[in-house]
Amino acid sequence: MISDYTIQERVRKFETATSHEEQLYNILKVYMDIFPVLDSYLVRYSPLGYLAEGIISINSTGLVHIGEIRDDIRSFPIIYSSIHERKAKYCSGLEYLKQTSSKYIMSSSINSLVIVPICFGSAVIGYICSSEFEEQAIDDKMLSSLTFYGKLIGNMIHSSNSAANSKQLSKRELEVMKRIAWGESSKEMAVSMEISELTVKQYVKTAIKKLGAQNRSHAVGELFRKGIIS
Repeated sequence: MISDYTIQERVRKFETATSHEEQLYNILKVYMDIFPVLDSYLVRYSPLGYLAEGIISINSTGLVHIGEIRDDIRSFPIIYSSIHERKAKYCSGLEYLKQTSSKYIMSSSINSLVIVPICFGSAVIGYICSSEFEEQAIDDKMLSSLTFYGKLIGNMIHSSNSAANSKQLSKRELEVMKRIAWGESSKEMAVSMEISELTVKQYVKTAIKKLGAQNRSHAVGELFRKGIIS
């Protein structure tokens, strides 16, 4: 069994990745080097709508972008449980069939799944999942190590994002994002803020960019996670 110290040392070695893409790849590569898994899926999570969005995966065919995966994790009991408890979870056999969707089944021979939440403090910002394994069993000690890995990764991502996103949102950008969180449309914001709808969309665009987010939901989720809006 790999020690927590060894896991920490492996993670430290790729904290200096030169790009966000390289960092994401390293997260999965080191995960697969350390643990007895044969595939890995990296998924972003936002508490806004319990939304999970695929990013990349590594399997026998190599690196694959999985942006087409977009789910409400409440439809997946094992994922929901893992995120809620902030602990790695594993299921197999009949339990696997009960707790997963065919979207994650790669072949009829696969009947197991592990979920590793990526946490920063009490917030879960994503998770890694695997459905193919080496012969080594996924026991409680292994799940504890997987949970630890997810926390290290969460801290690393938060630190790098904080440095990259040190530039704060302007007053108008923050107001627009708050109104999005309240459920207002661009047209409603334009009327209440007495600006054009085009200007509203520009504020949204720049706010998303500054936050390093992929879309409106992701940006609002980041603001909630950072405690900037509540």
